[in-house]
Amino acid sequence: MQIILQVARVTVSLLFLLYASWRDYQTREVSNRVWVFFAPIALVLSLVEFLLYSPWNLPYFAMSIGATTLLALLLFYVGGFGGADSKALICLALALPFYPTLIFTPLLTGGLSPLSQYLFPLTILSNGILLAAATAVYLLFRNLVWHKKTGKKIFEGELAKESFGKKIVVLITGYKVSIAKLKEKWHIYPMEDIEANACETCPERKLVIVPKDEGRDSIVERLSAAVDSGKIDDSVWATPGLPMLIFLTVGLIVALVLGDLVWALVSLFFG
Repeated sequence: MQIILQVARVTVSLLFLLYASWRDYQTREVSNRVWVFFAPIALVLSLVEFLLYSPWNLPYFAMSIGATTLLALLLFYVGGFGGADSKALICLALALPFYPTLIFTPLLTGGLSPLSQYLFPLTILSNGILLAAATAVYLLFRNLVWHKKTGKKIFEGELAKESFGKKIVVLITGYKVSIAKLKEKWHIYPMEDIEANACETCPERKLVIVPKDEGRDSIVERLSAAVDSGKIDDSVWATPGLPMLIFLTVGLIVALVLGDLVWALVSLFFG
């Protein structure tokens, strides 16, 4: 019966996170109803298992919920997380406070870290962050290949005057796309804009390192008008803006199968 409860907690977590990730990717919105259903189901399943089979884990269960909730709220209020990301992390603390050792064994040597055993949601988070960082390496490589292949400058005109820090952020989070693709793919966000007060013959371009839904269409129209008039090339910086929920979901799957990636890497290099 305990194994069935662990299977149920993992299954429920994966189903809700997969659905939330899909909705976040498709519409950039996740209804609160997802978390309203996820949270109580997760809490009941966890409480039933711990009360029946391991009541000594209840204090650690409370600790996992408290620490995860505190971190999730902190990340939300400093702007590192969206509301759905924070709620997903809290729900994971209710459903999977500890690594489900009865049904999984990490494939990586050292994959079962102390963090996984007492604060499993933080292992999921660290895996997600590491995977997100891996996409930065891919995008940087893609941009360097584009530069080599086309022979064009990576940052031209006014963009060349932007700060080094902004350029690095753009290089690891975005890539060049055509205006047509930017219009067609609504989930791709422009990472540059044109100042509204710029003169007609010398548009003042600037990098946008934190793209937002608000004002996206206006920026695309300004860029499109500049391209149509020949003021800028038909190749602008943009980002797919993959939601963190996707990385949390993949982070959970990786944590279950492989284990704690950060701990495994630390053990590999310093163990």
